[in-house]
Amino acid sequence: MKIEKLAPAFKDYLWGGTKLRDVYNKPCGYEKVAESWELSTHPAGESRISGGEFDGMTLSEYFKARPEALGEHVKKFESFPVLIKLIDAKEPLSIQVHPSDEYALEVEHEYGKTEMWYIVDCDPGASLYFGVNRDVTPEEFRKRIENNTVEEVLNRVEVHPGDVFFIEAGTLHAIGGGILICEIQQNSNCTYRVYDYGRLGADGKPRELHIEKALKVSKLTPGGSGGAVPQAQSISGGSMARLAGCKYFTADRFNVDSEVSVFIGGGSFLSLTAVEGSGQVTGAENAVDFAPGDTLFIPAGSGAVTVKGKSTIIAVGVGGSEA
Repeated sequence: MKIEKLAPAFKDYLWGGTKLRDVYNKPCGYEKVAESWELSTHPAGESRISGGEFDGMTLSEYFKARPEALGEHVKKFESFPVLIKLIDAKEPLSIQVHPSDEYALEVEHEYGKTEMWYIVDCDPGASLYFGVNRDVTPEEFRKRIENNTVEEVLNRVEVHPGDVFFIEAGTLHAIGGGILICEIQQNSNCTYRVYDYGRLGADGKPRELHIEKALKVSKLTPGGSGGAVPQAQSISGGSMARLAGCKYFTADRFNVDSEVSVFIGGGSFLSLTAVEGSGQVTGAENAVDFAPGDTLFIPAGSGAVTVKGKSTIIAVGVGGSEA
């Protein structure tokens, strides 16, 4: 099977900027381009095949036509488990939390959300919120939301390009302004908004908060993996670093200096998102050029593929991949 280039779905949330269009040349006419959903079968925004035999087909339609492209690990899930986004936060996102699978399936009838952030770029001094900075009772947390002091008990972290945050369900978090992120997440859009700085939505009204649900799922004690700098290991033609691994996805960063070989077995597809640089990915049946911001889908069982051209690539699969 051939390597496929993907065309994303776009979101114009009020906090978004224009970097996805201006820097990555995303073809979107929105005034604000907050997110591009690069690899998505979610009904709220599906990515599509760009070019070739399946041009214009949604990713879920492609999987129906080529189920073998998923891989054996992926077929164990009830639905496609991963969603990949590029996020341009010109302004801070709301403070929010995602529920676990158990809670979300019971209450929202969809899966919960565990995710990972890779900081692609950021303004000097940019920061985000990740968890709480001390033990907080639900009663205190509720009062702080009501009196606009909730930020005082959140863990504020200054970020730098290359930082990684693994955000388990239940972790309070918020991307700060001036940050460009590659987000790898469960295939879910289930979010509880806790605090939104008093902002008004497009309708001129305060955006909805979900305080009662958030209090039921939030972890109000410090902990978790935030701000880690992944340790790279040298491989032929560049370096590789494991960014995150959980039952829903694995994510690796490849820094390609010249040419790197990656093996895609029968267990899982591999997606490649170029966060920096350009080049070409060559498999047994075709070769596809990529530019900064592009995402490619490589079917399971493709064997050895080569990535040529100086670039930084985020590679995502399910159940692991080998370089």
